[in-house]
Amino acid sequence: MHIQLSHPSRAVEIKGPKKAKDLLKELNLVVEAHLVIRGDELVTEDEMLYDQDQIEIRPVISGGSPNFTSPQ
Repeated sequence: MHIQLSHPSRAVEIKGPKKAKDLLKELNLVVEAHLVIRGDELVTEDEMLYDQDQIEIRPVISGGSPNFTSPQ
């Protein structure tokens, strides 16, 4: 399967089938800290991924603007 990763941006080919969580582990990525996307759909960690799949992996980013001040 073709895997596109961001941060840092790179592409890799990985043999399937395998579960999304196993793919992340193989890439040394923390399962809870990454999103797996097949086409336009978010994939759960237990879904199977196959050789013909086009996968994108994005880190989960949280937080707000560093210049945000809460109203008082």
